[in-house]
This record gives sequence, structure tokens and C-alpha cells, in this order.
Amino acid sequence: MSLTSSTKFAQPLPLNTTSSRSKEHKLLFEPFRTNTFLGSTHKLRCFNSLSKSNQTNLHRRSAIVAVSDVVKEKKSKSSTNLLITKEEGLELYEDMVLGRAFEDMCAQMYYRGKMFGFVHLYNGQEAVSTGFIKLLKQEDSVASTYRDHVHSLSKGVSARAVMSELFGKATGCCRGQGGSMHMFSKEHNVLGGFAFIGEGIPVATGAAFSSKYRREVLKEADCDHVTVAFFGDGTCNNGQFFECLNMAALWKLPIVFVVENNLWAIGMSHVRATSDPEIWKKGPAFGMPGVHVDGMDVLKVREVAKEAIGRARRGEGPTLVECETYRFRGHSLADPDELRDPAEKAHYAARDPITALKRYMIDNNLVTEQELKTIEKKIDEVVEDAVEFADESPHPHRSQLLENVFADPKGFGIGPDGRYRCEDPKFTQGTTKHSVQRRSKPSRQ
Repeated sequence: MSLTSSTKFAQPLPLNTTSSRSKEHKLLFEPFRTNTFLGSTHKLRCFNSLSKSNQTNLHRRSAIVAVSDVVKEKKSKSSTNLLITKEEGLELYEDMVLGRAFEDMCAQMYYRGKMFGFVHLYNGQEAVSTGFIKLLKQEDSVASTYRDHVHSLSKGVSARAVMSELFGKATGCCRGQGGSMHMFSKEHNVLGGFAFIGEGIPVATGAAFSSKYRREVLKEADCDHVTVAFFGDGTCNNGQFFECLNMAALWKLPIVFVVENNLWAIGMSHVRATSDPEIWKKGPAFGMPGVHVDGMDVLKVREVAKEAIGRARRGEGPTLVECETYRFRGHSLADPDELRDPAEKAHYAARDPITALKRYMIDNNLVTEQELKTIEKKIDEVVEDAVEFADESPHPHRSQLLENVFADPKGFGIGPDGRYRCEDPKFTQGTTKHSVQRRSKPSRQ
């Protein structure tokens, strides 16, 4: 199929329908194919295929079918058609509840003065983090944003390490030097949170290039590592986004670009800020599949993620996935959140991804209420323990101040005697501060 050929819109494929999936799965992510994409509200199609009439109606997509709605309509379906096993469902539920409970506790701690600076919470978007990251291996990498706490938790960083970092303590995953927006873990291949939009995309692209180089040049046959780059809708108008999509497609890098489109870039509505609000179409423009999925539904996200991660791991190149989601709180805890329509917030609150997954599992007899309550109690204990641990942990020693600043600390940070120069009383000699102090002394003449 050529870039100029036409296609038609398709209806969403019900997620609990598995007929003919074996044949369709082979084609779902091939660029510019017309097969219905599982979990998406559109066919996988190229940018130029939209007619003029369709281009004038970009704001609203076709209706999104939630998993819970499908269950209500298809109660007679056999359990063999379910998308997850009981074990998988419990893992997804536990991870999402952990993310929500952790962020709720962060809000409490922030208002009690335990955290400083800007703190951006993830409430409402848990289906995206869980849907993608729980399918990754430890060797796979994740690049996050300033909304990075839950991405780190999903990747395996302990609640203690993340909370301690938020408290600025030495036991944090960055020893208290990163804070809320800069979570990093070498052990878990969390490449970092980034304070400025778009910063993480080139880092993620570099990590994907490293995986490909190790496999194809260094002949490490077992290196099939994948990188997932998370970023928001506001980032998709940023130059780094386009440059990295081009490079990743050109070199067929093993990366998945995940747009967490929560419809608002701080206080700017997404549809007012971009000429074409349908971000997924930018993928085919660069020669990679572009997919839109209901980001409030962890099972749909998971189905999309399986295909995208599988493509990358098989060496078939990158994928752009737009997850349409919503944040339940303001942009940050300093945001009074007065710009969004209360009716809009209520609409998305009614589609809570945790509630939807819970209803799906119970309606399909995968779990009992008691089993889910046991998980919730366990998570409450984990989060409480994380707060206690962070509160009791020591602050970093000031000798850390110059670490991770210079490649060779002895060139500046450490003196000939092995001590940190910042501990030397003459450390400020020659600086502006020192010069001002000297000039302010009265003359002896």
C-alpha cells in the first residue's frame, strides 16, 4: 500500500474476541497495513490517507470502548477468551494500586513540608505505565519525564528508594540529589526523569542505538533489549521529538515512543496547541506504525504494548503509540487546577483505570473482592513503610556536593590531600563572593 492510497475507518475490535487473531497479529504492526488494530479505535493507517472531511473533525475520535463496557455486553463469552490470566491480573492490579497509593501519599507529604520543589503526580495515568513496563525485562530501558515516580516503581525501583529520593535523603535512588523530577536507577535501567520536555527522547534513542550496536556490531546475539520512551502531548510539538522519530525509523532502532496524552500541557489544551491533535499520525509520516489506544484501559494498553515491544525486540524497528489518558490532579501540586472544566474532570474520573480493571476481573470470576482487598492492604503497608524509612534516613553529607559534576573529581572537587575542596576554608577564594567580602573590609590606611 502506498502513502497516497486511501483507507476507511474501522470499528474497534472487542478486546475479549480472539477469533482470527493468529492471522491478524502477524500484520497488525506492519507499517501502512489496513488491518484493525487490537485495542485501538482506528486502523493502522498512514497520514495522507485521511480525507478532507475527516481532517476537519480532528478533535474527537470515534467512541472508545472500555473493557468494562465490553464485559457487560459479552458476559456469555467463555473464559478462554480473556486477555489475562488470574496471575497477570493480580500483578497489574497490584502495580496500579501501588502507583496510586504512592502518589496520594506524596501529596500528603508535600503539604506537610517533607518534599520541596515541584512534585508532579501520575494519578489517573497508571494504565499506561503498568501496561507497558510490566511487559519489559530488567535489561530493557525506560526514559521518563518529570512525572516519573510511578514509572520507576513499575520498573522495580523500591518504594523506599523512590520516597527517600523525594525526601532528599541519602538512601534515595539518586542519594537525594535528584528529587522528584530526576529519578534514576542503573540497576533497573531507569534512564532518568527529565525536568524539561523532550529531554528524555534523545537519551532513549541513544539507549536503543546502543542495544542495536551491541547486537549487530559487537555480535552480542542475546542483546535484544528494548527502550521505552514516555513523554506527554506537549512534547510532540518539540523538535527533539521529530528528530528522534526520524533517526529511529532510519536506523530501525528497538524503541517504543509512548505519548501519554493527558489532553493538557500544564494549562494549555492539547487541541489548541497543535495543528493536528491526532499524534499517532506522526508515526507513519516517518515510516513507522502509529497507533492510538485508550490509555484509561490497562488491558488495551497491554495488547498494544505487546505488539510494539515485540516488533522492537525482533528488530523490526520503532513504533509510536498515543495513549489517550487523563491526570486526575493538577499539573503539579502547586497547580490549583482551575483551568479544566469540572465536567471534563468528572467524565474521566468515572473511567478510573483501576476501577475498570477491578470490575473486569470480578465480572469474569478471575479474582474475589477479598483477594483485591488483601493486595490493597499490602500496598498501604508498603507505602507507610516507605514514608517511615525515608523520614528516618540521613540527609546526604555535603561532600556529595561535587560528586557527579566532574568526570575526574580530583581535577577540582578533591584536593591533593584527598579532602573535598568545599571543606577547605579557602574554597571560595577567587570567587565573586570572596572578592566582595575582601572589598567590604575597611582599609587600614
